[in-house]
Amino acid sequence: MEKHNMSYVHVILKSLALISVFSFCSSLDTINPNQPFRDGDVLLSENEIFALGFFSPGNSSRSYLGIWYNKVSEKDVVWVANRDNPINNSSGVLSTDPKGNLVLYDESRNSIVWSANVSSNYGSYVQLLGYGNLVLIEQNSQSVLWQSFDYPTDVWLPVMKIGSNRRSGMNWFITSWKSSDDPSSGDFRYGLDPLGSTQYILSNRSTWFWRTKPWPWLWSDEEVPGMYHYNYVKVNNQDQTYMSYTLDDPSILTQVVVDNTGSLQRLTWSDKNHQWIQVWSAPEGVCDKYGHCGPYSICSPSTTNAFECSCLPGFKPKSPSDWYTRDGSDGCVRNNNVSMCQNGEGFVTVAGVVVPDTSMAQVKKGPSSKKCKQECLKNCTCTAYAATTANGDGSGESVCFTWFGELIDIRLAPSYGVDLYIRVDSIDLAEYGGQNKRFNAKKVIILVISLSFAVMVLPIAFFALRRIRRRKIRAEQEKHGSVSLFGSMTYASNCTHASSATDELHEGSQFPDLPFYDLTTMIAATNNFSSENKLGQGGFGSVYKGQLPNGREIAVKRLSKDSGQGTEEFKNEVKLIVKLQHKNLVNLLGCCIQKEERMLVYEYLPNKSLDTFIFGMASTNDSNFVLLDYLMTILLRLLCADQERRVYLDWRKRYEIILGIARGILYLHQDSRLKIIHRDVKTSNVLLDAAMNPKISDFGIAKICGGEQNHAKTRKVRLYVTGICNLWKIFDKIRFVLLEIISSKKNNIDYYDYPSLNLIGHVWDLWREGKALEIVDSSLKESCPSQEVERCIHVGLLCVQECATDRPTMSEVILMLGSDMSLPCPKEPGFFLRTSCNSNKLDKNGEHYSANEVTITNVDPR
Repeated sequence: MEKHNMSYVHVILKSLALISVFSFCSSLDTINPNQPFRDGDVLLSENEIFALGFFSPGNSSRSYLGIWYNKVSEKDVVWVANRDNPINNSSGVLSTDPKGNLVLYDESRNSIVWSANVSSNYGSYVQLLGYGNLVLIEQNSQSVLWQSFDYPTDVWLPVMKIGSNRRSGMNWFITSWKSSDDPSSGDFRYGLDPLGSTQYILSNRSTWFWRTKPWPWLWSDEEVPGMYHYNYVKVNNQDQTYMSYTLDDPSILTQVVVDNTGSLQRLTWSDKNHQWIQVWSAPEGVCDKYGHCGPYSICSPSTTNAFECSCLPGFKPKSPSDWYTRDGSDGCVRNNNVSMCQNGEGFVTVAGVVVPDTSMAQVKKGPSSKKCKQECLKNCTCTAYAATTANGDGSGESVCFTWFGELIDIRLAPSYGVDLYIRVDSIDLAEYGGQNKRFNAKKVIILVISLSFAVMVLPIAFFALRRIRRRKIRAEQEKHGSVSLFGSMTYASNCTHASSATDELHEGSQFPDLPFYDLTTMIAATNNFSSENKLGQGGFGSVYKGQLPNGREIAVKRLSKDSGQGTEEFKNEVKLIVKLQHKNLVNLLGCCIQKEERMLVYEYLPNKSLDTFIFGMASTNDSNFVLLDYLMTILLRLLCADQERRVYLDWRKRYEIILGIARGILYLHQDSRLKIIHRDVKTSNVLLDAAMNPKISDFGIAKICGGEQNHAKTRKVRLYVTGICNLWKIFDKIRFVLLEIISSKKNNIDYYDYPSLNLIGHVWDLWREGKALEIVDSSLKESCPSQEVERCIHVGLLCVQECATDRPTMSEVILMLGSDMSLPCPKEPGFFLRTSCNSNKLDKNGEHYSANEVTITNVDPR
């Protein structure tokens, strides 16, 4: 049989040798029957973006047939045919055989190296399509017999599927190269869970390395930054489960690649820099490592000394001694050895997390959230549940996830996580503030008999206490009336929704995504709005630190009664804000509307605002604080921060804060479902979480208190439609922040030794003299990269140029800061010497935007 095969190959090779090599033309995208394709030939796609040919990677002398990008300066291979069976010389030949199969031969050895393993009675030809797919087409029917997209190597290209087809048995996944010089199958693989769940797994051989959220939450806009350019297609039915994507602009070159170190990266080609730019990668931190904290625990990313692992409600560390040494791999165990079957147990909500591994979970379509809870509760082995919809955004058919057994690999993700409901016993349920509604009948009878005498006294005591309580609440409402500090997220109980029948608003069902808290809960949480709990005060009211019955810390913004906004307007505003989800925006957790009280409940951020780090205290309201461009001012302030807190703000952390602020603003203006103009970005409105990540606050509250357009009530949120608002004007007040971050100097400080007006003028003078780095704090000059700092100052000055049309957009600012692209020379700042550039386009109403009594329009020099 072997001799027969060898003679067959020998005949084919002789036939190919008789065909003239001149029949090949590199400008075509097709290899016709009986047309050999040899080492040295190149086949281009019709759009000339992709090329097919033979290559030798790195220092290797071996030859491979592959596809690469034709228009990039470096040969970046996206597909390899014979990755595990190389040719040792340049004797490779690709051709279709008489049976219609696509075959790669080693002419020197008279052997078949690789084959598509298909056949056709009508002959076939090869074509390289414009999106990088090599297809074998039957001549008669023009149907596709085989395609390279069904057999990817290490790159996921647009239109390519990653997943599985249960009917055909086809699995689509990508596998890393063994090394940069060896394209053979490596150790790391990314694809659909082989156990059958709808989560995608990055594995190291058989060991899971990282996983996505399961269907339908996977690859959300918030989870994968920069996705607004991409259109993701997610299909999940009885026949197949897969994901693919396309681009709004097909001319953009992009790819998702798994490298030989186990990093999954999205790369985009930059024509300006002539290199691939990393847009996103995973895993990024310790919490991304699968099961880092073991079972029944949650991993919370942190850059501080805090241990990232913590137990779920109702659980404790399995090995406390290991936890003391910061090893949480053994996970947690139940607190109490109490029956969890029809014994008064319930659920505690863990908010904003990536749900546990769903390999052992059951998924049902149809049950509502209430039904999902009931199904989990009646099954004594059910440990948790989560409810969503088929589209993951509130639309489509309801989907119920129920877990049985261990809960593993839960990660805190406030910006894109979901609510997970953990089953706890009656003891823990009471501790976390739950309402136990499943009593044992015998216990109820015994309780009634033993307390029969006490019951006679209860009504009298109840009404007396209620009367005292009402008087106290009324007194507090009259006493308090007065925003800028909010602030680590733990757990939220599902028993804290508003339920009082006397509430002015008791229609929480209209806002299923937003909890409504009653006034009693807020009073208890803030210790009756005591001054010790007060975090700050502003033009809209006061902010108090609070703690819910389950132990979760919150920040409660209590709006002043003269805010000038009615209940309906307040409700509409809250509906808009709750839809904003981004890691660089403060999360709204709920609200309270009762009588004249209106409160907003936010996540509590322990590090308070950015200005407490760069100035040592919160900013005060300065009437002459010119608001041309805040982002630039923040950048300069960060370069010399408060002496005692400087250890937390090295250059790399300050640079991350700058980019985080920019990404948050870009999300508000461009990437969110609702287009919102902030108009009051400043260091006191940039808060820092426990990991020192920036979160923008006050991005949607202005309208709540914005009555008349005066200096104290002007931060009204603006939703805009493309074409109505000038985006250059929208960004005007954002970019002062950069300079304040770099220099830690307030923009309104006068520099009497210089002819300039303020910080921006001082920097402009230094820039013109070639001494811009003098603004940097002396303790940072030796450690920070001078070119990077100077580039930040350069970008900041571009942002405050006189003419709005000269200034870069926010997306351009992010690109400038994150790349080495050449920058134009900055022109004179707008405040420095006011000119008539587009003066007729200024707001004729002189509309003001900040409670600092500042305006971003009609700025006159002093």
